Amino acid sequence: MTSSVTVPQLSAGTWAIDPAHSTVGFTVRHLMVSKVRGRFQAFTGTVTIDENGAPSIDAEIDVTSITTDNAQRDGHLKTADFFEVEKFPTATFRSTSVQAKGDDFVLTGDFTLHGVTKSIDLNVEFNGVNAGMGNGPVAGFEATTTINRKDFGISIDMPLEGGGAVVGDKIALLLEIEAGLQA
Repeated sequence: MTSSVTVPQLSAGTWAIDPAHSTVGFTVRHLMVSKVRGRFQAFTGTVTIDENGAPSIDAEIDVTSITTDNAQRDGHLKTADFFEVEKFPTATFRSTSVQAKGDDFVLTGDFTLHGVTKSIDLNVEFNGVNAGMGNGPVAGFEATTTINRKDFGISIDMPLEGGGAVVGDKIALLLEIEAGLQA
């Protein structure tokens, strides 16, 4: 991984994502006039800081854990029309570089979804480090990006009679991450 930045407040070592205090969510346009929000309830990941302060990130999302708080829609999202979770139960992210962008960062990596791997850029805000609550230090991050579902082979077409589509092509991803330094 190439990295031209360090995150000086993060100690060297492995920081594990705490799923109880993190969210992997998304937003997609519905009927061209509103947005549906959803999230994945099961995911794991690490932020590894080498001795020189350079970060690398690895994460895995259990796509079968998708929820939009609507059981019928969630069931449809798991079918071959969308995520095809029986064939593609996980999505992964592996960082390839981190660049400074003002006070924030751009995290580039290989994102695999629905069996397709593409390079994506995440805009990352580092929220700092806190001593934690007796289990060691924790760090916080917020990351955002927009992907096109069709780039990942999710190409269901549900056109509306008056134009447009039931489901938009652009998916906004929002990750709110808390990670703890492992002993």
